[in-house]
Amino acid sequence: MPHLEVRKYLFDIQQACDLLLKFTRGKSFADYSADPLLRSAVERQFEIAGEALSQMLRFEPTIASRISHTRRIIAFRNRLIHGYDSLADDIVWGVLETNLPTLRAEVETLLDEYRP
Repeated sequence: MPHLEVRKYLFDIQQACDLLLKFTRGKSFADYSADPLLRSAVERQFEIAGEALSQMLRFEPTIASRISHTRRIIAFRNRLIHGYDSLADDIVWGVLETNLPTLRAEVETLLDEYRP
């Protein structure tokens, strides 16, 4: 059972990453800052990725060493949810540009390993 749960959460993270890339393709930071719908969509997908990672670690804690900045991803999710009023748009956009490609690649590698 844990194997299936891990795959499910990896898939959820992969989907969130793909949607983040889709939502922001061709967009600039100015576009992001000016569009509350886009900001909401981006923040929601980051929340999903962070929550899925947190839940997955309950089933397979060793994966934490295979995903860069695991604790920071979960902390970012918590800040989006609980500290939403103190998170600047440039921080979210910076995470999107700097960290999302790495997370997406690492999750893809893990999904390949966890495929039946």
